[in-house]
Amino acid sequence: MTGTTRGHRTQAERREHTRTALLDATIDCLVELGYAKTSVQEICARAGVSKGAVQHHFSAKAELMAAAVEHLTTKLRRQLTASLDELPGGAHGIGAAIDLLWEGYSGTLSTAVTELWVAARTDPELRAAIRPVDRALGRATLEHISTVAGDLPRERAETLFWLTVNLTRGLALDAELGGDPTRRKQLLEEWKRIATALYAES
Repeated sequence: MTGTTRGHRTQAERREHTRTALLDATIDCLVELGYAKTSVQEICARAGVSKGAVQHHFSAKAELMAAAVEHLTTKLRRQLTASLDELPGGAHGIGAAIDLLWEGYSGTLSTAVTELWVAARTDPELRAAIRPVDRALGRATLEHISTVAGDLPRERAETLFWLTVNLTRGLALDAELGGDPTRRKQLLEEWKRIATALYAES
């Protein structure tokens, strides 16, 4: 009897499983179909749940989209944090840190967020939902970058961080549009050289 009881998930565990399935399905739809073709019906089909389950967890589609991005960025932030902890200190770690930020702000995350930000331009509800998520990711990553930046002044660390984030986002969009990968690599290498020199000057 005890073994049977342990085999059953609690209501909280079932709720969390359903929520995670919905968030993963939302990200998959954004990446594969784009925002315009991502419907709640398609998300439910991929997650294997009913429409009622979505309404039980999220009050609106915009809230679901924002939660999906937060779900993905939380996982990526954990990976990024673990990788940043292994970086060498000082100027030697600048290039590696930029590579890690490029990995974190490109790929699946970039595709999903780009879809949402383009849609948010004309959708105030969606914009209001995803803006806090985006800002929270930036603040959390910056805080961790600052702790591993050694003696680099806070203001200089913030400048280098936001320059890197905006550069990598632009390059990620370039990749989405089929830009030249060789050119992207050259730009990243040049920025690593400049950032390392700026670090050394501080």
